[in-house]
Amino acid sequence: MSALLHDLFTLKAFTLHWPWFLLLLPLPALVRWLSQAAEQREQAALFFPSLDALLTARGDSNTALKKSEPAPLWLWLVWFLLLLACARPQWHGEPVGIPTSGRDLLLVVDISGSMETPDMKINGNEAQRIDVVKKVVSEFVAKRSGDRVGLVLFGSQAYLQTPLTFDRNTLVQQLNEAQLGFAGERTAIGDGIALSAKRLQDREQKSRVMILLTDGANTAGTLSPLQGADLATSMGIKIYTIGMGADVMERQTFFGTQRFNPSADLDEKTLSTIADQTGGSYFRARSTEELQGIYHMLDQLEPAAGDEEKLRPVTEWFYWPLAAALLISFSAAIFSLLLRYPNIAHGRNIKSTKI
Repeated sequence: MSALLHDLFTLKAFTLHWPWFLLLLPLPALVRWLSQAAEQREQAALFFPSLDALLTARGDSNTALKKSEPAPLWLWLVWFLLLLACARPQWHGEPVGIPTSGRDLLLVVDISGSMETPDMKINGNEAQRIDVVKKVVSEFVAKRSGDRVGLVLFGSQAYLQTPLTFDRNTLVQQLNEAQLGFAGERTAIGDGIALSAKRLQDREQKSRVMILLTDGANTAGTLSPLQGADLATSMGIKIYTIGMGADVMERQTFFGTQRFNPSADLDEKTLSTIADQTGGSYFRARSTEELQGIYHMLDQLEPAAGDEEKLRPVTEWFYWPLAAALLISFSAAIFSLLLRYPNIAHGRNIKSTKI
C-alpha cells in the first residue's frame, strides 16, 4: 500500500496521455474577455458620465452587473474535469514479465499457380496444396508461443505479408486470406529468401530461422536460390526447406486412367543445397501427414535464450473525471431548476396529500 501511495504522489504510476489538453483551461476566460472587449468597442460611440446612467439607458442594470460577475466555481470545475478526461489519465501497473524464446521465425510460403494442384487430402477429401499448407502452418504457428513469427509470400515476386510479431492470430488470418496467383504465376525462390534475409538481418544472430516451403523450381526473380542462400549464410540465418507435392497422381483421359508425377518440376537438389549451406535441413512432404510431421519436428528446435520482456499494464481512468463532470452538471441543473421554480416540489406534495 505504501509503495502504491508513493508511486501516486511521485507521479510514477499516474500519467496523462495527452497532457496538452490542460492548456485549454483558461479558454473560457479568454473568450469572455474578448467578447466584453468587442462589446465595449461597439458602444464606444456613446458616452455616459456614470455606470448608473449606462445601466439606466439600457434598462437592465441587473443583467449588466451579472455580465461582469465571474463564472460560478462549479462551471470551472466541470470544465477542468472535461479537459482532464480528454487528457486521458492512465494508471500504470507493476511491470509484468513476458517470457520469450528469442526465436525470430520467418515463414516463406510459395503461392504460385502450381500450389492449386489437388494432390493432397484433408480428412480423406481431395485438397489443393495451398489449403493443406494453410491448415498445417496455422497449427504450427499456434504452438509458437513466445516466438516472433513473420510471413513472406512469393510467386513471380516476393512480398512481406506479416512482419515479425508476437500476434500469431493476425499472422494466421493473413495466411488464410492469401490468394493463389496474387504474387504472380511463376516461382521466385531466390527473391523470397533475399527478402526474408533482409527482414531478419537486424535480429539476434542465434535466433534467425527461416522455413521455406515450395512445390517447384526457381523460374522468376532477380536472384537465384543459391545467391539468396549465400546472402542468408553471410547473415547467419538458418534455412529449413520443404519440398511439397505427391509423387504420383491419377487422372482420367480418353485412354483410361493415367498416372503421372505432379512434382516433376520440384527442384529437390537446390532445396537440399540451400538447407545444407545454411545449417538447416531439407524435408520432403508427399502428403498432409508428412507435412504435419515435418512441422512437428521443426517445433522441436531448441529456441535461443532471450531476455524477458517487461510490460506495464495500463488502465484508462478517463471515465472517472468524465462521470464527475456529468454528475456535477446534472446536480447543478436540478438545483437551478428548483431555485427558479420553488413550487414544483411543493406542488407534488399537495397532490400526493389530496390523494
